[in-house]
Amino acid sequence: MPVLRVALDLPLHRLFDYVAEVASPADIGRRVRVPFGRGEKLGVIVDVVDDSDWPLAQLKTAGEILSDLPPLPADFLKLCEFASAYYQAAFGEVVMQALPVGLKRLAPPVRRNGRAAAAVKAVAQPELTDEQSLAVNAVDPAAGFAAHLLHGVTGSGKTEVYLRLIERALAAGRQVLLLVPEINLTPQLEGRVRARFPAAGVVSLHSELAEAARERNWRAAFAGEAEIVLGTRLAIFTPLPRLGLIVIDEEHDASFKQQDGMRYSARDVGVFRAHQLGIPILLGSATPSLESWANAQSQRYQLLTLRQRANPEASLPVVHILDTRQMVLQEGVSAALIAAITEKLGRSEQSLVFLNRRGYAPVLACPACGWVSRCTRCAANMVLHLADRRLRCHHCGCEHRVPKACPTCGNQDIHPFGRGTQRLEGWLQEQFPEARILRVDRDSVKSRKQWETMLERIHGGEADILVGTQMLAKGHDFPKLTLVGVLGADSALFAADWRAPERLFAQLMQVAGRAGRAELKGEVVIQTQYPDHSLYAALVKHDYPGFAATLLKEREQAGFPPYAFQAMLRAEAPQMADSLAFLTAAAALPEIGEHENVIVYDPIPMKMARLASLERAQLLVESHSRPALQAFLPRWREAVEGLKAPGKLRWHIEVDPFEF
Repeated sequence: MPVLRVALDLPLHRLFDYVAEVASPADIGRRVRVPFGRGEKLGVIVDVVDDSDWPLAQLKTAGEILSDLPPLPADFLKLCEFASAYYQAAFGEVVMQALPVGLKRLAPPVRRNGRAAAAVKAVAQPELTDEQSLAVNAVDPAAGFAAHLLHGVTGSGKTEVYLRLIERALAAGRQVLLLVPEINLTPQLEGRVRARFPAAGVVSLHSELAEAARERNWRAAFAGEAEIVLGTRLAIFTPLPRLGLIVIDEEHDASFKQQDGMRYSARDVGVFRAHQLGIPILLGSATPSLESWANAQSQRYQLLTLRQRANPEASLPVVHILDTRQMVLQEGVSAALIAAITEKLGRSEQSLVFLNRRGYAPVLACPACGWVSRCTRCAANMVLHLADRRLRCHHCGCEHRVPKACPTCGNQDIHPFGRGTQRLEGWLQEQFPEARILRVDRDSVKSRKQWETMLERIHGGEADILVGTQMLAKGHDFPKLTLVGVLGADSALFAADWRAPERLFAQLMQVAGRAGRAELKGEVVIQTQYPDHSLYAALVKHDYPGFAATLLKEREQAGFPPYAFQAMLRAEAPQMADSLAFLTAAAALPEIGEHENVIVYDPIPMKMARLASLERAQLLVESHSRPALQAFLPRWREAVEGLKAPGKLRWHIEVDPFEF
């Protein structure tokens, strides 16, 4: 009897063998029902062999091999195999994670046919600038694998470059995978793609889609019926039979890094997939990640540059650095920024006040006894949301009603300290009672429909002042927006995370780029107590290359990525002592001594040491050789799996960690 080698959705680095009455190599890639323990699971057949390492008499018999779907292709299984090996994730978890929820159930529900997409009228192509033409012509889908980094200033027309390359791929009969970092960027881009290619099959794949819609779109992509797939990070694993081009927009964005389960980077998996299939990949950003920029400087990636805005009437905004050290601020806002907003209102132009902190205030406190609204489950404060009278933890989701008095001393005079977007919105409404103020954050926009409605209001001129977080920092084009005011940026300048300056610069460049994208001139006002900081000097000049060169030099001297390669072993348990003891034992394993090119540091508590009632610690592993680190991790992981640990302790390995 043939033996099926099956991948199951389990955190175990092994495959499971089952005998089958009838099976052949043609069944590799099909889903199969198999007995497991006292129940049954759904798995994917990854091989059909004649024998097993286990006695055949001990093997259980597989159940039904499902044929409602063609077998998953070999290149998909190879992609999952790479991700499993590189990110130290169980192969079965990788394979099953890539499937829609309905296809992972033992009894998939019967799906109705979806509604046909509304007809979209085609739009004319704008004329390309010389820089755009050079970028389009540099990417040749017929030339095999090549990684291109498109560095274009905000408003330079990177999306138009994407669309022209998509047009070429479709003309060659190929499919295109276009990734964006966040769901809120999807509706606007999807509408633009559909308008350009009304006859092409365009589908979206992201977490906010209903289960049935996501499965329907995934099936269309897998069958080759969808020619353009627009999605967020998990879409990188979508099997596409005729894939000819991968585009990753805002490639620097942290949202491309998965932070639970298999902790993968969709950008890096995308580069491997393009290499595997021999097709081009285009990474686009106004502020590329330093890893991608270093690859471009070393000519591993081809650097394509758009230095000017695509609209000939538009220019980059003028950036003003406002020294607030000697100023009296009202709710964190300077008189100069108020005057600038007043001027824009008089011209019927829009302003954006950027504060990357939602809620009313970061903390509620008692001046009498010092009580602070700390989360009981996390090492963080609970944020005051005054609109619905709630205290919320933005890390674990825990929430409580706002107390009427101090829980410790009974003082009724408790105060909010600091400010968030809700508080800023209310204060600005008092200053500008006639203005239409719109707050855009994850409290006011919780669904795709709300987001689309919000965008329509902004584009329709129904808002004079926007108060927003990073949701508005990238990917949006508001022609009437001419002023951006930035509050509270200094807090990230001296953060313990060595990636903080890179992230802050990217965030400020992106949000500054919302101003003056059409004929109206734009300006940016950044309030700071450190006006002489080199980061702000680079922002004034719109000098990403200069700032990146400085950071790369610092990282090279410090031995940080991209000049070193890292992995992080993290543990969490109800008691910090258990987490640290487990990591200490992992750091003492004999396998470490067999790899001279790998350094294992001492375990330490994480920056967010307590999250959701669990105490967290981490252990950094580093090497100046990626192959050396990859050779070390599998053996070390196997040894760590053999360590005795408390029952409630959980651990994982993250390769190329993004958070510290």
